[in-house]
Amino acid sequence: MAILARINHQIVDSITDLKKLFKKGESVAISNYLDERLVLFLNADTRDEALDQLVSLLAKSGKLKDSHVFHDAILEREKIVSTGIGLGVAIPHAKLQGYDKFFIAIGIQTKKGIEWNALDNSPVRLIFMIGGPENKQTEYLKILSHLTMAIKNEERRKKLLKTYDAKDVIALFAGC
Repeated sequence: MAILARINHQIVDSITDLKKLFKKGESVAISNYLDERLVLFLNADTRDEALDQLVSLLAKSGKLKDSHVFHDAILEREKIVSTGIGLGVAIPHAKLQGYDKFFIAIGIQTKKGIEWNALDNSPVRLIFMIGGPENKQTEYLKILSHLTMAIKNEERRKKLLKTYDAKDVIALFAGC
């Protein structure tokens, strides 16, 4: 019984600590991490092909210090557990040394969904690839939290899948 009480106390303390972290500093707006040059309309057949295309886009845009290291980190993360979170969405991510700022590339699969081993077994059509510094965990958690809340909106997901212009994609995240 004492063990259960101690575990419960630790959980409450952890939740309290997380609440304090989220109250500190500026609020995170997803729109601050988006760039229309980092939106890609995909026509991929596999998860790895989609990841390759997004990493290539990030490399061409100058966001990556070493595209091979970033790509490997993304694949290693996928080995731990699928980043397919459900609802046709995946959020592959990598945090590495040498980065100062976070960035998000958006991939929209224009044809049938991609098998991603998602939590709900749904094929993925919306991919949000996050990269950035490994030493800014609080900011990363805020980004992930806000992004997850934004994409839970069914109407937004439907609009994203019908949009074929990068500016319109970014506009759907205004105020998020």
